Amino acid sequence: SWHGCTPTDLVFPFFLFAVGNAIAFVIPKLQEEGAFIFWKKVVKRSTLIFLIGLFLNWWPFFTIEESQLIFREWVSSSNPILGIRTLGVLQRIALAYFFSCIIVYYFNPKAIISISFILLFMYWGLSYFFGESDPYSMLGYFGTSVDKQILGEAHMYRGEGIAFDPEGIMSTIPSIAQ
Repeated sequence: SWHGCTPTDLVFPFFLFAVGNAIAFVIPKLQEEGAFIFWKKVVKRSTLIFLIGLFLNWWPFFTIEESQLIFREWVSSSNPILGIRTLGVLQRIALAYFFSCIIVYYFNPKAIISISFILLFMYWGLSYFFGESDPYSMLGYFGTSVDKQILGEAHMYRGEGIAFDPEGIMSTIPSIAQ
């Protein structure tokens, strides 16, 4: 069920709006500096944003259980379906930034608009045709099976009691367009 649009639902789109504006100001300068500088800066920034998000998902690295300091494992040895969540908001911003920069760097504005529409319609088609009985529900969304195969259940969000990722791999496609 949908509980309406809340202020929390607007945070991520506003972050992407800010990233898109930053790209608009930075890309012309990077085009003047050449492809090597472009790739160096975009890969570095994307990697840093992704790693900061991963760090925040892993933090704190230790827990205290029965008066002992225990390191948080990448995948729990006592419960292999629990682990450190790989994706999240910052990681999705990093991926959207990376692919958006490539599109903006190499294509003209008319092509960028076309690519954006292609990405959005492709995502809609994938969701509709590869989703289960209710393709737009949390349980019927096709991206969950993709995330389970690539990331593994241990590295997915479990806030609703099941493994799914609202910032998963496939749901990054419309973020690139945004």
